[in-house]
Amino acid sequence: MYKPISLSEYVRKRNGIALGASGSMSNMLKRSLGANSFHLFWKYWNPIWGYYLSRNVMRPISGILPLWLAVIVTFVVSGALHDLAVSLVNLRFTFFFTPWFLLMSFIVLVTNKFGISYKEYQWPIRAAINITFIVICLISTFALEQLYA
Repeated sequence: MYKPISLSEYVRKRNGIALGASGSMSNMLKRSLGANSFHLFWKYWNPIWGYYLSRNVMRPISGILPLWLAVIVTFVVSGALHDLAVSLVNLRFTFFFTPWFLLMSFIVLVTNKFGISYKEYQWPIRAAINITFIVICLISTFALEQLYA
C-alpha cells in the first residue's frame, strides 16, 4: 500500500539534504546531471516540482493508464504548465515546452525500455550525456516550431 510522504521528506530523499538547506541547489544539480540514466535525471531534477507532478499527475494517471502512457501524460502536463506560465508572463500564447517535454518523455521511455545506463562513466561524461538528450530534444523542438510556423 502507498503511504504518502511529505514534500520535505520527498526533497530530502531526492536531494540528500533538507528542503531549503544550504547546498540544496548544488546537490540537485550534481545528482540530476550526474545521474546514471535519463530516467534518473528526472528523478533528481527539481524535486519540489517532481513531488507535485508525482502526487497529482503521475500517481493518479498510472492507476488508469499503462505506465508508459502515464509518463508521457506527466511530461505533457509539466510542459503545458510551463507554457501557461510563460504565456501569462508574456501576455501571449506560448506552445513550446509541451512538445519539448513530450520529446524528452520519449527519450526517457526508450532509454528505460532498452536499459540504457551510463553508470560506468565518470560524472562529467554522465552529465554530458544527460545534457545532450535535453539539447537534442530542444533543437528538435525549435526545428518543429520552424516547420509549423
